[in-house]
Amino acid sequence: MTDNSNSNQNGGVPDILVGTWTYRSFINDPNLSADFDSLEFGRGNIQIYPAAMQVFDGRIYGPGWQLELRGAISYGNPFNVRFQGKGVVGGAEWIYDYRGYLVPDWVNGVAQRPAIVGSIVRSIPHPTGPNDKSTAPAGVVASWIAVKQDAM
Repeated sequence: MTDNSNSNQNGGVPDILVGTWTYRSFINDPNLSADFDSLEFGRGNIQIYPAAMQVFDGRIYGPGWQLELRGAISYGNPFNVRFQGKGVVGGAEWIYDYRGYLVPDWVNGVAQRPAIVGSIVRSIPHPTGPNDKSTAPAGVVASWIAVKQDAM
């Protein structure tokens, strides 16, 4: 079982949040018959750095791209995070806003891993790819989950 307490040895950010997380996001499509793979919005890794209390500092990245993450952590049960990802990908600026909540442990859970679930919105439009002339529009909302990779 994981410890979702406020304890930390890094001066502010709770230990449970610091580390590397596997990130996946999904389009909010209510069609139950939609192919699962067609719902993918994004995937990568989130790295949360040690920082001062209430400060969210990190990065989200994958092969060939990276966004710097800056924001805030609100303490409580559950912890919640709100941050913005900014970066230049393929020569274009990308900006996304994220909100997430640390999933509380189940008392009778087996093999639980820390997870954060939340929502993401594309804040500005950007090209969909280096050779693609289409644009990913601003305002698109998706849901996301991040599962902690590091040893607990």
